[in-house]
Amino acid sequence: MLHRRFLALGALICAGCTVPEPPDAVWVTIPPGASLAAVADTLAAYDIVRSAGAFRRYARIGRKHLGIKPGTYPLRARTPMGKVLVLLRQGTPPVERIVIHARANLAETALTLEQWLGIPAESTLAAAADSALRARLGVTSATIEGYLFPTAYYVPVPATALDVLRQMADTFEARWRPRWGARLDALGLTRHELVTLASIIEGEVIYDDDRPNVSSVYHNRLRTGMRLQADPTVVYALGRRRRLYHGDYDIESEYNTYRINGLPPGPIAQPSLASLEAALYPPETDYLYFVAGRDSRHLFSRTYREHLNTIRRVRVRSATGRAESERLTEAERETAPATGS
Repeated sequence: MLHRRFLALGALICAGCTVPEPPDAVWVTIPPGASLAAVADTLAAYDIVRSAGAFRRYARIGRKHLGIKPGTYPLRARTPMGKVLVLLRQGTPPVERIVIHARANLAETALTLEQWLGIPAESTLAAAADSALRARLGVTSATIEGYLFPTAYYVPVPATALDVLRQMADTFEARWRPRWGARLDALGLTRHELVTLASIIEGEVIYDDDRPNVSSVYHNRLRTGMRLQADPTVVYALGRRRRLYHGDYDIESEYNTYRINGLPPGPIAQPSLASLEAALYPPETDYLYFVAGRDSRHLFSRTYREHLNTIRRVRVRSATGRAESERLTEAERETAPATGS
């Protein structure tokens, strides 16, 4: 939020994604031409089987090891050797691995799926607006932005956009903890509002230890009726990641929290589990402002005057006076008593 230089993000997602997997699955790759010894050692290394030697001896009975097929398998630790061997002999469809990082938004996800899986970006954007998928999540906004849980996935190829997004949404549901429902009631927020807030927190932080206090600033602002004035929402409204300039803060958008009151209509990216928890359990503080220092760690203030003094200190210590002067200019336009910002 609050006057920090926008740091461009690189590509946020890699290659591959959606095979149903058992709970606590470990993905194990058996390459083509792997020897029985190599297979057994790999299984033992991941604790799938207790003993590589015992698995080798078992697999040689009836020459069953000759039926092991290459592939990437979701396996659980300490699975009986007989079951492991059955799974390896059945084979698995070819898969690609994809990693969704926190802060990746829907448009970035769509472009990456196009690059790595050949799924047209337009198909992913359309699938994200699927009414059945939105109803499944109880989402009121136009897409399931924010519910594509950031983690690693394996996808059978070829795959459809809807297949991939279903897996991501199902993973979000699996990671959502039942006890959080009662916490939402205590906060007076819906789950959708909480995910939206968590996505903004995710967009602000670089260091994990900043996350709780950033959350507290936003909660305090919401409670007192101040505008959030979060830079990541302006970036989302612009539709592309770049440094923000003075005129950008005036963009007409329901996502621009410099111009709207309260939360935007939906998430602006995929929040991490850490940001969801920070949004749910903010520490009790009097902070209403923050600004990024030279090391991108946030400095928090309780009053607007204290906030401006902090910005001036950052400016003095900066070796790039011009850039810090632009930050100060943005800070000075952030709060107006008439609007509570």
